Amino acid sequence: MLARPLRILCTVILMMSPSLMAGVTVKLADGFDYPVGKPNADGYYKARGLRLRSPKHFGEDWNGKGGGDSDLHDPIYACGNGVVTFAYDVRSGWGRVIIIRHAYREPKSGQIKYADSLYGHNRTMLVKVGDKVKRGQQIATMGNNRGMYMAHLHFEIRHNIKMGMMRSSVKSDLSNWADPTAFIKKYRKLPVESKKHAVPTNTYPVYKGFKGL
Repeated sequence: MLARPLRILCTVILMMSPSLMAGVTVKLADGFDYPVGKPNADGYYKARGLRLRSPKHFGEDWNGKGGGDSDLHDPIYACGNGVVTFAYDVRSGWGRVIIIRHAYREPKSGQIKYADSLYGHNRTMLVKVGDKVKRGQQIATMGNNRGMYMAHLHFEIRHNIKMGMMRSSVKSDLSNWADPTAFIKKYRKLPVESKKHAVPTNTYPVYKGFKGL
């Protein structure tokens, strides 16, 4: 049997372990909207969609109908209630990236599920890691990753909430990825609930020195 001081030390370590701590609480999503031209993507079009076979594209690219960089600096919105789990300028082909974790109730089963939404190539970021956000709240402005691309939003929704920026760490299938437009249409309207729910944290691998919530 462990001596009392050692038992106390073990208890303290367990209490401090991020992976064992209760998650951050968030308001359940009451539905999901498009991240541009809220709420229905008015004035924008989907230039590229989800493609899970070669050449792979793990989300959607949204462009303004004016073409070119006409949408540079346009507002980008949170697609649903949640908490910001990643918000850093990782440069390379990504630039400034925001990831938001959402909790929502699956209508058929009544179970609480989780999803991450990712917003890439932002010009400016208006939120930081740990911020709670509401559906339709502006979180960023549209960018072009320092001129690497024509301005657009790269937008993803993931069922797998462990990958963070390490997309190659999971299989390219619909158990890990959601078709963003299909997901939004399916969960466009959900019941409003006042009770907050905990979401898992400390689930991402560190990426280029950047640690998620």
